[in-house]
Amino acid sequence: MARGQQKIQSQQKAQKKQEQLKKQQNRDQKGAAAKALTHTCTVCKAQMPDPKTYKQHFENKHPKNDLPEDLMGV
Repeated sequence: MARGQQKIQSQQKAQKKQEQLKKQQNRDQKGAAAKALTHTCTVCKAQMPDPKTYKQHFENKHPKNDLPEDLMGV
């Protein structure tokens, strides 16, 4: 075990690098997810990625409410 100190230093360096990559990756995923959810339900404020999903959501979750004008043509 002549390289004990070097091993510890290597492990610490690798751990710092992994933490830095993980932090950077989390921010990118959150940003991409926020950009993808562009349509917001007018009744419950749920977010959907596209108008087709939004229309299905509205028909299933809010059947008594009138369909919003932006979903009429979808």
